[in-house]
Amino acid sequence: MKIIAIAKRVLLELVRDKRTLALLFIAPLLVLLLMNYVFSVNTTTTVRIATVNVTQPIVQNMAATKHVTVKRYNSRHAADQALANRDVDTTISVTNNTYHVTHANTDIAKTNLAKMALQSALTNNQLHALTTTVTTLTGRQTSLTPQHPVKITNTYNYGNAKSTFFAKMMPILMGFFVFFFVFLISGMALLRERTSGTLERLLATPVRRSDIVFGYMLSYGAIAVIQTLLIVGFTVKILKVQVAGSIWLVVLTTVLLALVALALGIFMSTFAQSEFQMMQFIPIIVVPQIFFSGLISLEAMATWAQWLANLLPMKYAANALTSIILTGAKFSDIAGNLIALLFFIIILTIGNIVGLKRYRKA
Repeated sequence: MKIIAIAKRVLLELVRDKRTLALLFIAPLLVLLLMNYVFSVNTTTTVRIATVNVTQPIVQNMAATKHVTVKRYNSRHAADQALANRDVDTTISVTNNTYHVTHANTDIAKTNLAKMALQSALTNNQLHALTTTVTTLTGRQTSLTPQHPVKITNTYNYGNAKSTFFAKMMPILMGFFVFFFVFLISGMALLRERTSGTLERLLATPVRRSDIVFGYMLSYGAIAVIQTLLIVGFTVKILKVQVAGSIWLVVLTTVLLALVALALGIFMSTFAQSEFQMMQFIPIIVVPQIFFSGLISLEAMATWAQWLANLLPMKYAANALTSIILTGAKFSDIAGNLIALLFFIIILTIGNIVGLKRYRKA
């Protein structure tokens, strides 16, 4: 009977907590719905190839490959510039029967598709050349004209021939883990301060609400910076992830993202009454960040999904980190993303200051 009485008391407390019940049953459905949509989006890989001095039959054969578009350029410099501007994914130029191929290699699927298209085009061209040189002689004998050997040299702007899809994911995952752990730690910490009565005693003093918010952000921000440096250092030094751009831009971006997560964690903790309720915000606040961060191409998604991504800080951090690490972007190239992160920090900080009014009316 005692066991039944305890179970009944727990169930009654749970039933009274309507938000817990709603999140307990609705949150998993929401996550599954997002996963179903995101992973059902058409993510067919397409590759854009720039060619210089490539014969028309080879160009036509490559263009005949599904999901491959080919554009001819007059000079190697123009093709390289297009590759640098990310207008194309691969450049191919020919000198002395040698095909010089340069891949951006920021997406291993596009690199493999470009290699396959070129190899298939060369094979088809050689077969066609052999067929046209066959001469029917007396006694149905044939004579084949020997073909000049073709050489292909591959160059990679990022990584090498052994690069994997993980190279594309790594910048996004690095930012996400910074965001997730800082959000969780900062939210739990402030919640503990509030439930223990420390925050109420602090609010009873003449100190301003803004001083409290900035004090928390400064202290936990310092910890967030250390954590960020640790994650970035581990990724670069231990996991040997190549950074094409400045490592300091990577640090700057991840620090700004950590501050966003810090401000968001503090903000969301004001709506939670316990650590359990704080954990309930993860599927609603944190999980969508990774779905709409760029792991799945946002361009292939519906308009509403792209608008939703614009409201999430991870999108801007992921764009900046991917550009720095994979393409060597400079500060001016990612300035818009960094400004967006600063905007999130300012708005959330103001929200935290205003949110403290519910605990002190002064």
